[in-house]
Amino acid sequence: MYVVHYFENKNLLLTQLVQTVPSVDDAIKIKGKKGKVSKVIDIDERNIHIQVELDRIVKKKTVDDSKKKRR
Repeated sequence: MYVVHYFENKNLLLTQLVQTVPSVDDAIKIKGKKGKVSKVIDIDERNIHIQVELDRIVKKKTVDDSKKKRR
């Protein structure tokens, strides 16, 4: 069993106790966000730090209806 710490830049996203460690370029989903593993760092035999690059979420702009004539 390994203790895996997931980081995005310097922000801790998640800490998990897992049996298998993800490798570089594996697709991963954390807190509903998709991403890829960019770097795996072994701290000791049980602790592992994983750098993750999460995909950016593109928000759609809402339509401005204020110019329409109301009846």
